[in-house]
Amino acid sequence: MNISAAADQSGLSAKTIRYYEEIGLIAPAARAENGYRQYDSQAVDDLQFIARAREVGFDLQECRQLLDLLRDPHRQSRHAQKLVLEKSQHLQQRIDQLVAMQRELHAMAERCRGDEGPDCAILEDLAAPPGAHHR
Repeated sequence: MNISAAADQSGLSAKTIRYYEEIGLIAPAARAENGYRQYDSQAVDDLQFIARAREVGFDLQECRQLLDLLRDPHRQSRHAQKLVLEKSQHLQQRIDQLVAMQRELHAMAERCRGDEGPDCAILEDLAAPPGAHHR
């Protein structure tokens, strides 16, 4: 199938597919006589796998590791589990950071009078040296 059909079936854009091919994440597509890329069902399966892995937060290097595991008939499931648990831990750390950021933004907004005057606690907080803002 051509790249448009592979894109439709995988849920990825043609540009993304070409990029994945360029960086060696997927094997180079066969070329038809007209020079167009032709993808087989295995390539589309790989693209769908990558798309799903990306949806749940894996970066391209992690996708490469997962694909390697998928293709390895001697794999051990504990390796995939380890990758997933590490990703989950990193995501939880990021969630915690985002929640802390949200709390700080809310606190800044509460310290600001929000009136017609020029005094603004938000701008003062942001202009203060690191660690000097109000809590």
